[in-house]
Amino acid sequence: MHVCVLGAGGLGSVVGARLAEAGQRVSLVARPAHADAINARGLEVTGISGHRTVRANLCAYADPGDVPGVVDWLIVLVKTRDTASALTGAEALRPRVAAGFSLQNSTTKDEALAAWLGAERVIGATTTEAGVLLAAGRVHHTATAPTAFYFGERDGRPSDRVARLVAMFTAAALSARETAVIEQVEWEKLMQIAVVAGFSASTIGFLADRSFADGLSIRSGAEHYVQLATEMLAVYRGLGYEPQDFFAPFSAFRRLGSISFEAAVEDAMALGVDMLQRGIVGRPSLHEDLTRGRHTEVEDCLGAYVRAADRLGIDVPTVRGAYRVIRTLQQLNTEEMNT
Repeated sequence: MHVCVLGAGGLGSVVGARLAEAGQRVSLVARPAHADAINARGLEVTGISGHRTVRANLCAYADPGDVPGVVDWLIVLVKTRDTASALTGAEALRPRVAAGFSLQNSTTKDEALAAWLGAERVIGATTTEAGVLLAAGRVHHTATAPTAFYFGERDGRPSDRVARLVAMFTAAALSARETAVIEQVEWEKLMQIAVVAGFSASTIGFLADRSFADGLSIRSGAEHYVQLATEMLAVYRGLGYEPQDFFAPFSAFRRLGSISFEAAVEDAMALGVDMLQRGIVGRPSLHEDLTRGRHTEVEDCLGAYVRAADRLGIDVPTVRGAYRVIRTLQQLNTEEMNT
């Protein structure tokens, strides 16, 4: 299979590397410096999947129009805010794409891709796999899960192409599963991302030496985290879903929905302490973007839940407050960075 990753940053490079190692032909569309480094020296991968340099079956391009031949699977992984411009820039590639999917953090990503590629050529997909771009030609594989990817036809029917895709990813040590409820999986994944990102950015803010785990280990921080999660869970249920913990152990929404607020706070604090003891002291990408003066994906994660709450008439004061804080900090910081 020929797989093309449009937006090969940290995650896209990790996914591309694993598929190439499994024998698939992979084209990465990346920023020029990253593409040049990969083509010159190979892609260096570190982290939880080991340290190696991937060269075989892998090429990188700065211009998607330069990707040769037919693309069996296009994977969209640009920042959600950059989707329209990225797809416009890939117009020369579009007629040669057989099918595609997006792994972005959004509930509207599939519709955006279908409008460009054609609904019949798009399937739903989501993941908790994570990677960080360290430097040109170097990525760090930071997280996975027992089931790291879900794929499904958008109308819920089983299909041979989804089964083949699941097999391809699983063979590449990227554990995957087919599902008939891909929209629910995408909303639950977004809830997981929105809770973590909303908490981290609104609690830690611009404290450069503090992490997600630091905030979670303090009672008031844990209370804020649980309240955010509780309100988002109410919206998720309002959409007609019950939590399934698709990406366990990262998500534990079923337990949250069955225990008291105080018990949930104790769970959150214990998680924060455990993370600190194990040296897990990172911050979600939205928080990193905020502190670096970049526009964040706040509209696509917290904003999506705020808008859904408004449609459903569900009160989410804590989520709305975190959303407002992040939007304010983003505007102030991007203005400062641009002066």
